[in-house]
Amino acid sequence: MPEPSDDDHEHGAHDHGAHGRVPTRGERWEDFKKSPFLPATVLVFILAAAAGLFAGSYTYTMANPTPHRIPTAVVGAANAEHGGAFLVGMEKALNASLEVHPYDSVAAAVEGVDQQKVFAILDVRQGDRVGLEVSGASGASVAQVLAETAPEVGAGLGIPVTVTDVKPLQKGDPRGLAIFYVSLAAVIIGFVGAIQLSVHARALNPLERIAYTVAYALLGAFVIAAVVDWWLGALDLPFAQSWAILALTMFTSGMVFTMFNTLFGRWAMLPTWGLMVLLGNPSSGGAVSWPLLPSVLGRIGQWLPPGASVNAQHTAVYFGGNQHVFPFLVLTAWALLSCAIFWIWRHRHPGGRATEPAHAGEAAA
Repeated sequence: MPEPSDDDHEHGAHDHGAHGRVPTRGERWEDFKKSPFLPATVLVFILAAAAGLFAGSYTYTMANPTPHRIPTAVVGAANAEHGGAFLVGMEKALNASLEVHPYDSVAAAVEGVDQQKVFAILDVRQGDRVGLEVSGASGASVAQVLAETAPEVGAGLGIPVTVTDVKPLQKGDPRGLAIFYVSLAAVIIGFVGAIQLSVHARALNPLERIAYTVAYALLGAFVIAAVVDWWLGALDLPFAQSWAILALTMFTSGMVFTMFNTLFGRWAMLPTWGLMVLLGNPSSGGAVSWPLLPSVLGRIGQWLPPGASVNAQHTAVYFGGNQHVFPFLVLTAWALLSCAIFWIWRHRHPGGRATEPAHAGEAAA
């Protein structure tokens, strides 16, 4: 009988089960690293942390919104002493500054509201009275804060205050949240679609993957807009423009995940969720207007896809004649950056079909 070789002894030493030997701590760790239990265990802790961060990010921005700086149009302030006293009283009551923009007439101030330069109009030309015109469409939360605070300040100063809404929200969206939820749907379905392509259509080549991302973005955006407008009647959308904004949002969101999948592989969901959901959605200004957000979040949100989507959609629905190019530039920049990184490092993306070498006969022919 041949004697066992050194290799047999070495293999037998590691094959602890065959000889009933208790494995060492190092061997157990090596087995654990090669098993599916390591990534599953890591995911348990990641999901727990993500749950806390998700709840915390929304609670931090939405539970107790506080105004910091509210752009306000003032008509006639230079000719009314009670106007100055009322402004001081409002700032003290709000614990915030009213960023005053003087206008010569209410009509000019309304134009400032339409251009989204101001959130409210303070008219102090009416003798010893004050007229406050809020804009629910500019931000329901800001309008609510101003409408609740102004009469209290006026009562304390003995100045009658009249509050009206110069730009009300649509009847089907009384709290101004529909645009936020519509944009949220586009963002989440956008990257979930990219995840599903990676799982169920893994063999797609790079150009095919981009093409299918475009396809589900266009169709998904159409369905979102159709459900919200035609079926539910919650919003009266400028359909073509809203469809285009939602499609660009979904495509951008899908390509952001694809970019991170190229860079980080199976852990791509972490940076995608962090950027688009934990940071992007609470800072978008959709649920809480940006003057009520913490100032840093308000600035960051405008440069992220969810904030750009809310911004563009909000302007399209309520201020259609004054659409801005900035949110479209933000969405386009993120889409181009994601596509460029995916294309440059496409060989790292976990997908695609292997190119088979030609048979010898075909090569000779």
